[in-house]
Amino acid sequence: MLEKMQEIIADQLSVDAETITEASSFKEDLGADSLDLFELVMALEDEYSVEIPAEDLEQLTTVGAVMNYLKDKGVEA
Repeated sequence: MLEKMQEIIADQLSVDAETITEASSFKEDLGADSLDLFELVMALEDEYSVEIPAEDLEQLTTVGAVMNYLKDKGVEA
């Protein structure tokens, strides 16, 4: 799942996929602003066919947190 996440995040945030780890923070490490995060969530929803409610976004601050969230929602790697 990490490889696919790296690909999506790198595409959305225009960063090098190699620099993205599970510990990467979207705002601090990857320089994402709220619009970037909104577009990223839309891309993840499309890719994994899940809906991520706005109230859940506050807890999704790192790549690992998003991966765990998706796994909790039944998304398979």
